[in-house]
Amino acid sequence: MSVPQPTAAERGEHILAVFDTAFGELLAADPAAFRVKFRKMAGSAFAFYRGTACLFYADLAREGAGREGGNTHSGPYLDERTGRVWIHGDLHAENFGTYMDANGRLIFNVNDFDEAYVGPFTWDLKRLAASLALIGYAKALSDEQISHLVRICAASYRERIHALATGAKNDDLPPFTLDTAEGALLDALRDARSMTRFGLLESMTEIRDYERRFSAGGGAIELDAAARYKVLAAFDGYLETLPESSLSRPDSYRVKDVVGRRGIGIGSAGLPSYNILLEGNSDALENDVVIYLKQAQTPAVSRHVTDSAVREYFQHEGHRTVISQRALQAHADPWLGWTELDGAGQLVAEVSPYAVDLDWSDIDDPRDIAATVADLGRATATMHAAADDSSGHSLVPFSTERAIDAAIAADEEGFAELLVDFAHTYGARARADHQIFVDLFRNGRIPGL
Repeated sequence: MSVPQPTAAERGEHILAVFDTAFGELLAADPAAFRVKFRKMAGSAFAFYRGTACLFYADLAREGAGREGGNTHSGPYLDERTGRVWIHGDLHAENFGTYMDANGRLIFNVNDFDEAYVGPFTWDLKRLAASLALIGYAKALSDEQISHLVRICAASYRERIHALATGAKNDDLPPFTLDTAEGALLDALRDARSMTRFGLLESMTEIRDYERRFSAGGGAIELDAAARYKVLAAFDGYLETLPESSLSRPDSYRVKDVVGRRGIGIGSAGLPSYNILLEGNSDALENDVVIYLKQAQTPAVSRHVTDSAVREYFQHEGHRTVISQRALQAHADPWLGWTELDGAGQLVAEVSPYAVDLDWSDIDDPRDIAATVADLGRATATMHAAADDSSGHSLVPFSTERAIDAAIAADEEGFAELLVDFAHTYGARARADHQIFVDLFRNGRIPGL
């Protein structure tokens, strides 16, 4: 990877410029939320990296600026097909975890599709590889050990893509479930299985006058009549986006209560959000369901993909997020849909009691780390293969697994080394950027804070 080596001051100015483009409007609307976001990002190089997909893609665009106008179809392993596949957009090592699929099975897979878009498949793999370098560095692994991990991830991705491209059946390549997963993935699935809907409801709601309602406090914001009316109107629009299979019991969608929430998490600062309490699949109070309605954000990668056919495919960012997730995730959340509120696209999904993120804090043995990384490579390949001509979306009208398999086959050895070199180079860049960011933040250099 050819990345310029600016001075710390020059790099700081570049970081501020990228932040202004990506966060400017939201930061101006809610500076307090961004102070919380940035303090979390200051905690570690990895936290900074996961909060700055905007900077990552700005750097990738700079890297490719010398190629035919930065064309996303150019570069190693990229052509007119592999340069425009459904990608996750923020594929780092902590964006994997558990969910309950539409068939009632607990699955471990890629999660958090807020940044999903259509672009080069290698961008996902580079982002994942650099995150592995950051995790390895934080765990005091040697450069050689980090290289080994990235090669394992690349080999597992390659192996799974090839198997899918050459006709492997689903039975031969089952998803990661309680029956098939091992190690850290199985631990996460078992943790998810120990969760209950009742426990989630107890933490967010209370029963008043024989009916469940949201509890006060805990980040909930009471809405006035006008705001509540707007949210309920948006909810009605959301119902029209659900597949028929999700509408089997109309009473499931009876609204019991609505509250506002402040954007939470590193990626959601400043984004208005609401929780809606629904009847669920029976009259029993323990089967009530909480869904969230959140303003969807502009994905960082979209600023560097100039294909008008991609941009024009989506009605708004909520529509983009949902269509992308349905394409990339087999048997997605049956409550997943989109709507509009105050002219902005909204993402709607369940607040699931069964969502457990992969926890790297206790994965320290190099063999356990290697096994986990191999599974992440396989999960990534399965995700990329799911979203193509067979997914029912016309935007990617070809078999992605066959296109990617053919591209990698042209230079098998170079594939892993491309990711190894990028992991070390960008991992070091992110660690240096983290220190520059901390100094900018603590010295009041970020405008608006």
